[in-house]
Amino acid sequence: MLHIIDDEEVIRDALSWLAQSRQIDCKTYDSAEKFLLALNRPFSFATDGDCVLLDVRMPGLSGISLFDLLASRNLTRRLPVIFLTGHGDVPMAVDTLKRGGFDFFEKPFNDNKLMDRVQEALAQSREAGSNAVILERLATLSTREREVLDLILLGKMNKVIADQLGISMRTVEVHRAHIFDKMQVKTAVELAGLLK
Repeated sequence: MLHIIDDEEVIRDALSWLAQSRQIDCKTYDSAEKFLLALNRPFSFATDGDCVLLDVRMPGLSGISLFDLLASRNLTRRLPVIFLTGHGDVPMAVDTLKRGGFDFFEKPFNDNKLMDRVQEALAQSREAGSNAVILERLATLSTREREVLDLILLGKMNKVIADQLGISMRTVEVHRAHIFDKMQVKTAVELAGLLK
């Protein structure tokens, strides 16, 4: 989902049309404050990636201030930000990119280059989202399950794992079943593929 935040309606409409011409779903916001309200609502964002097109200068909360809030919440990988400005300068662009901004475009911009970067940002967001899901699943494993997981990934058989950890083979089988269940896989090969 592309989130377009700009105080000018004509810009929001043009960007929305441009995104739709590339089959990119989008939502528009006329202020950073309205975007923050949406951000705080559950299920407001896409599971297949999000990107923010953000005007730098707006009344109220500026684009830079909104970006700082997103960065302070560690959201800039999951919500990559592409800045748009009619008043950009090189130091501002360099600063935002150093602090995690995805890109910086000065108005008027090249439509195709902008949408290409949006698609790249959406791909990064999808990757960050899937990595976050894997990390959440890993966090549900107990310490012993993590030990068993590490040995499974080394290709060890249940009997070898039991000997190395000083537990029964039946206990290893139970841990293996819990690991597969929590990681949502059916085989050790699937597990290795997920964690590669």
